[in-house]
Amino acid sequence: MLDIVKKHLNDFNTSNWSGYKASYAPNANYQEMPSSERIRGAEEITKAVQKWKRAFPDLKATIKSSFVENDKIVTEVEWEGTHNGPLDGPLGTIQPTGRRGKVAAALIHKIEGGKIVDTHHYFDILTILSQIGAVPRLGTATGGAAAQPAAI
Repeated sequence: MLDIVKKHLNDFNTSNWSGYKASYAPNANYQEMPSSERIRGAEEITKAVQKWKRAFPDLKATIKSSFVENDKIVTEVEWEGTHNGPLDGPLGTIQPTGRRGKVAAALIHKIEGGKIVDTHHYFDILTILSQIGAVPRLGTATGGAAAQPAAI
């Protein structure tokens, strides 16, 4: 079963969209936890994740660790790429900055009949936005000085 996920991620890395889509069952579910995006169907999932490749054309997932438990595969990955295209999101479009981003993520895939039927994708969107300059770097104020703790 791990081979299914490895091929699936490699298809993403190489923009093999027909292979990527074929990894999913036709009525599969995808949940991108940071954006609360929920998508149903292999075709719609493929279209939805392509926004990341448009924004980061060299975006690649590197598997760091994984384990299989019954019909589920948990994979820790590191996403890395350069923000060279517009990034569409719930708050609008972020124009390319040319900056690199790298973030750890976890993917939980459920497999049935050799196909992915469910994906939960967890990653830290604030870190990505900070790295590409869309929000101030964590721990810094807008002027670049270290942020002071807020009074409670």
